[in-house]
Amino acid sequence: MKIAVLTGAGISAESGLKTFRDSNGLWEGHDVMEVASPEGFEKNPALVLDFYNQRRQQLLEVTPNAAHLALAQLETHHEVVIITQNVDDLHERAGSTRIIHLHGELLKVRSTFDENLVMDWKKDLNLGDYCEHNHQLRPHIVWFGEAVPMIEVAADLVAAADCILIIGTSMQVYPAAGLIQYASANTPAYFVDPNPSLSSSDQLTVLAEKATTGVPKVISQLLKH
Repeated sequence: MKIAVLTGAGISAESGLKTFRDSNGLWEGHDVMEVASPEGFEKNPALVLDFYNQRRQQLLEVTPNAAHLALAQLETHHEVVIITQNVDDLHERAGSTRIIHLHGELLKVRSTFDENLVMDWKKDLNLGDYCEHNHQLRPHIVWFGEAVPMIEVAADLVAAADCILIIGTSMQVYPAAGLIQYASANTPAYFVDPNPSLSSSDQLTVLAEKATTGVPKVISQLLKH
């Protein structure tokens, strides 16, 4: 069975990673456009680099949780692809092998000269860290106003799925929120979130639970098939 899994900040929050966007719309006390837009980077690159350096340091201090591990276990019986809005590597560390990062990856950086020049990066990124073409490196993150290069790939994978899992995401932020519309009308889906924005229906089973409790329940059911 082909299973497409859509994950958001909620699955990583239980590992101790703060969700970027607080209820007041600020990211760690910053206006989102200051730290997550090309304009913000052009205006104050040092602030932006420091913001992501802090996020990167925090990521290296946490570990995958039961929900990440359960998803990795699912691969032993089914063909699984994880389509995540998260920029962390917790799915990879848990053992999942096929992951589409819609919004980029915190542990990678790329050249401001050539966006295809991407490299792994676990330390702080500072002004003066240049690519081989002597241009500043930037976080490998999809900022507001930038294209989401993997969205079409993700849409095709959702369309081909026999089952869909939605975990820890409000399904309110586009373009990721629109992915569910590509699923076939009769494709069964599960939605795990403590404050679900969708209601159960014939095709959708909603578990109003945290990822660490809800996801293992869903996966134990799927492993029986």
